[in-house]
Amino acid sequence: MVKSPKKLYSFHVANLRAVSSGFDHVLTSARSAIARDDDDSTKTYICLLSFLLGTWSEVRLLKMLYEPMGFSQNDRNRVLKASALDSWVLSVEIAFRKHYCIPRAALCPPKLPSTAHFRFKRLNRILKHDLGALITMRNKLAHGQWEYPLNKALNDVAQSQRNSLRIETVLSLIQKRKLLEILCQVINDLTVSRPTFERDWDKHFRQFEQTRTNLKRKSYSKWESQIIRRFKRGRTRRAAIN
Repeated sequence: MVKSPKKLYSFHVANLRAVSSGFDHVLTSARSAIARDDDDSTKTYICLLSFLLGTWSEVRLLKMLYEPMGFSQNDRNRVLKASALDSWVLSVEIAFRKHYCIPRAALCPPKLPSTAHFRFKRLNRILKHDLGALITMRNKLAHGQWEYPLNKALNDVAQSQRNSLRIETVLSLIQKRKLLEILCQVINDLTVSRPTFERDWDKHFRQFEQTRTNLKRKSYSKWESQIIRRFKRGRTRRAAIN
């Protein structure tokens, strides 16, 4: 029997809660590995967190698609047929078309207001440039391609994704999770409530830009050093008590 959208929504909510809990547990272990200056374990946790965040993004998209008063069944079907990154890009397009009542015309001025066009382009840029590699990496990591992500034909290295994986850190993954959370809230506002989208856009835009700045400029070495220092201070205090 096919379950109702309401029932499926409850499934996606439960799945998202479980994956979020798993991510948080692995993140705690990753922080512990960093505190111990255990580079090998940290590298393993980066792969696990990358996989879990890619999984989280998929489940979060499903929850968003089944939000009450949001996407129609036809819209869901279109998104679910698309590939991992394309499904996100399509969900943004559908949300803008619904919000601005543009069923078929190109989403650009003069049909789409210039301010809305800027917002549309910004969301797509965040998806493709900041989150694209992470979203598309999940299947490769699930198939054990932790050191050398491969192309679809499995006959060569997917170099851009390998480069992305090599520079990924625990801190960058924390920032990318924040970007995904903000993005989902914006898309949900677009599909469910025009007043809420307009009211909260500036707040969400500031959050986007601050998180993207942190992603590019926040020093991982300083963040790592802080964790190590806190760990050493705690160990010293425990030794003094004992």
